[in-house]
Amino acid sequence: MDIINIAEAKSHLSKLIDMALKGKEIIIGKRNVPLVRLSVINPPQKEKRKGGQLKGKINISNDFDSLPDGV
Repeated sequence: MDIINIAEAKSHLSKLIDMALKGKEIIIGKRNVPLVRLSVINPPQKEKRKGGQLKGKINISNDFDSLPDGV
């Protein structure tokens, strides 16, 4: 476990975030004492979303687009 000092973390924050997104554990400390861990909140989606999960489960009536005469 490597500890990155606060000053170094401030100057390389973008690089550290990229490393955390790739799964590396980032520990930030002061005087080589670990203080905080930089981690991913929600990992990015690896698969693209697919449509059609509700196919056959939702029915729309044939007169959906037509309005009554009084409207």
